[in-house]
Amino acid sequence: MIEVRKLSKNFGPVRAVQDLSFTVEQGEILGLLGPNGAGKTTTMKILTCYLPPSSGSATVLGYNTLRDSMEVRRRIGYLPEKNPLYYDMRVEGYLSFVARLKGVDPAGIDGAVGNAIDRCGLDEVRRFTIGTLSKGYQQRVGIAQAIVNDPRLLILDEPTIGLDPRQIVDIRNLIRELGNDRTVILSSHILPEVSQVCDRIIIINRGRLVAVDSPENLRDRLRRSSMTRVRLRDASARESAESLIGRIEGVLMTRGEAGDDGGAVLVVESAPDRDLREEIARRIVGAGLPLLEIYSEELSLEDIFIRLVTEEEH
Repeated sequence: MIEVRKLSKNFGPVRAVQDLSFTVEQGEILGLLGPNGAGKTTTMKILTCYLPPSSGSATVLGYNTLRDSMEVRRRIGYLPEKNPLYYDMRVEGYLSFVARLKGVDPAGIDGAVGNAIDRCGLDEVRRFTIGTLSKGYQQRVGIAQAIVNDPRLLILDEPTIGLDPRQIVDIRNLIRELGNDRTVILSSHILPEVSQVCDRIIIINRGRLVAVDSPENLRDRLRRSSMTRVRLRDASARESAESLIGRIEGVLMTRGEAGDDGGAVLVVESAPDRDLREEIARRIVGAGLPLLEIYSEELSLEDIFIRLVTEEEH
């Protein structure tokens, strides 16, 4: 579907992308992550033929983005970070306009627009002026214009930026649904969003590739220990619990945190292949200490991101 080989992009003395190589498979939802200025948007603009590379190559659906840019553009859908809307147009009229620009067969424009409206949940506002819509609906219109030509590849740059939590969930569900019958590349600063929606993630920092893998595999690669959280009702029991837990074989470290309502929380770090919850609970309950909750804590995507970027910078 996509093949990127040693891709670089310079803006004067600044190298925004450096020797980037990766592939994207048919039907995959790929997340593109990185701090501000990492080169994510520049990479997307090269893939969508908005920018030429300084060196290297990118092939989309078998077409080179530099030599065959018009062929690439006919086959993709793109929602840039700045939503390309005409706010004084009505939703239906705007999508018809975009369909004509994208070369949709005139006889099929009404059907293409109707399909995009249905897929993006816009039927109730199809005759509304875009400028009167909420931010969430405007994002839906932006996604609708990206799919109105029924592209095999959909590229979305920060599609949930500026949305409230409910709107984020709605757009996230829409992206997951659209990924059922096409390939999607998604750039986002909302890390849980990428974890929940994407099959695989690419992490970029300072224009360079840091990691490519599924969120689960990245967790496994970076898991240096297992984390268990223990919540106690009474903060005064913290020292006794910490002493008991510290004597369990396999415990590497414990640290305390303030709990709610006068309680306490202990974070227990142990060897990565050891599940100590049963032994911890047995000792605490056996000592008569007020245990409220005990659970394992997964390495979050934020933890993965910070570790990888920090290690790459050093």
